[in-house]
Amino acid sequence: QVQLVESGGGLVQAGESLRLSCTASGIIFSRTTMRWFRQAPGKQREWVATIYSDGNTAHLDSVKGRFTVSRNIAENTMYLQMDSLKPEDTAVYYCNTDSNDWGQGTQVTVSS
Repeated sequence: QVQLVESGGGLVQAGESLRLSCTASGIIFSRTTMRWFRQAPGKQREWVATIYSDGNTAHLDSVKGRFTVSRNIAENTMYLQMDSLKPEDTAVYYCNTDSNDWGQGTQVTVSS
């Protein structure tokens, strides 16, 4: 059974940083492509970043240069380092596998 647990969200001011974590179990982490998504109030869930099984990454244009996805295979954990946060980054952030498993989400709130 696949389990994804996100953590690291919180309330910060614009310009500050957060690091989100997604710890996975029940998967072969090193062979799994994983993604971060977010959903702001009243909006559809949107893709934020991908780390492919080979370690390559991709990021949403609006977060490029501010957010960085990475992983620690030994700890079965994916990260999202978020710097220079903006109020429009406020959302619930979810991690996802390429088998469409989802975590419960972690709230990120950025005040202006």
